Amino acid sequence: MTNSSPSVRPSLRADRAVQRGPALQLTVDGQPLEAFAGESVAAALFAAGRRELRQSPRDGAPRGMFCMMGSCQECLVWVGPRQLPACQVPVTAGLVVQTLAFRSQHLE
Repeated sequence: MTNSSPSVRPSLRADRAVQRGPALQLTVDGQPLEAFAGESVAAALFAAGRRELRQSPRDGAPRGMFCMMGSCQECLVWVGPRQLPACQVPVTAGLVVQTLAFRSQHLE
C-alpha cells in the first residue's frame, strides 16, 4: 500500500519521458511527412492524422492500423517493391511509402 492520495493519479502521458530520435522526412503517397527516427511508419502516419490506409475489398469501409504488431495485416503499405505492415517498418530519412489505396489509384 502506498501513501499517495487516491484522488491524485499519475499522469499517463509519455511525452515527458520519451526521448525521440532526430526529426527527418519521408514521403507518403507523394507528400512529405515529418517523423522521428526510431518510430514505425504506422506511428508516424497516426501522429500525422492519417488513419485510413486502404479500403475493405468487401464493402469499401476504411481500414487502418489495428494491432500495431504486424499480425493483422491491416496497415499494409508499399515500400519499394514489397507490401509490408507499416507498424513493422522503421522510419528512415528519404523512405518512400505508398498506401494501397494510393497505389491502386495511380498505378492500375
